[in-house]
Amino acid sequence: MIEYIKGELTEITPAMAVIECNGLGYGINVSLNTYSAIQGKKEVKLYIYESIREDAYILYGFATKQERELFLLLISVSGIGGNTARMILSALTPSELCNVISSGNDKLLKTVKGIGLKTAQRIIVDLKDKISTTDIGTSTTLAPVNITANNEIYEEAIAALTMLGFAQAPSQKVVAAILKEEPEAAVEKVIKLALKRL
Repeated sequence: MIEYIKGELTEITPAMAVIECNGLGYGINVSLNTYSAIQGKKEVKLYIYESIREDAYILYGFATKQERELFLLLISVSGIGGNTARMILSALTPSELCNVISSGNDKLLKTVKGIGLKTAQRIIVDLKDKISTTDIGTSTTLAPVNITANNEIYEEAIAALTMLGFAQAPSQKVVAAILKEEPEAAVEKVIKLALKRL
């Protein structure tokens, strides 16, 4: 079992990071929180979860053990797969997610794409006690990355949303609207807002 991968960050998009370690390039699925944490770094260390299925071998990577722990708790809930868990961890920070679960805020959880009311309630019921027994605590807030080229943010956000499974046309519409409202928003913020609107 792979515990973590440490190496040179050779490629990064808001949904995927490639880390080169001893001549091997690992394609690792990341959440938006992890993307924010490792963006711009040369050397990175990601804590890994391996999803081994008959038809696929997928690596999920996390900047912190806490985020990985939350991911494992989420996929333990019936009906939540790796991509849905990653979507939840892209829409909410680990500390926000802990607050949502411990306060039973199913309405906020329901704003994440692919999460209906029943699933949101199931997540809260299944994980409420588990969250209080773990020391997942508050995560550090990440400094926003300032990119003045709006076009670059637009392209990156669209690419990330299509990688997460959204259709291109509605993604473009939503991202354009967000950038009109908040021209200074960093790409992570644009994607987070888009996830709530799509």
